[in-house]
Amino acid sequence: MDKAWTRGNLLVHASALAEVERAARAAYARDEEACGYLEGPASEPLLVDRAVELENLANKYHRADPEGHPRTGREYFKINTLKFERALREGEAAGRPVKVFFHSHLDCGAYFSAEDAASMTLGGTGDPAYPLAYLVTAVDQGQVTAHRMFVWSPSDRAFVETPFKTVEA
Repeated sequence: MDKAWTRGNLLVHASALAEVERAARAAYARDEEACGYLEGPASEPLLVDRAVELENLANKYHRADPEGHPRTGREYFKINTLKFERALREGEAAGRPVKVFFHSHLDCGAYFSAEDAASMTLGGTGDPAYPLAYLVTAVDQGQVTAHRMFVWSPSDRAFVETPFKTVEA
């Protein structure tokens, strides 16, 4: 299947973006980044119409082993990879593929950081681990202030910003 969403220019239902914003504000209140994914119908490759929040495990890992996991959820996200990969498989099988991974940044803007790139390319050693677009949402002082979408550019060997449109259902 062609994964057209990896080239950008996605259409994001307003209700899905509202769920991303809700998750981002709630995570900010917990002093951690929100994370999750957007899915949509396989028959409309550029459309995403549902957001699913994932638990950010970073604070749990930090509390259990501060030396081994020195950063907190305010600084990065850690997901249950097995659950996420199950969602990828089940979405493909159901004709509703996961197309976008989202996460929020707290009080520092919506940009694709070097750490974001490293986590999505298994340490920065190659291409992205998953054929997805990536949405970063800025939450400043508890309010959503920006969204920016990124895709992998094979020619640049980097994540580059791509436009997206918010559409009504």
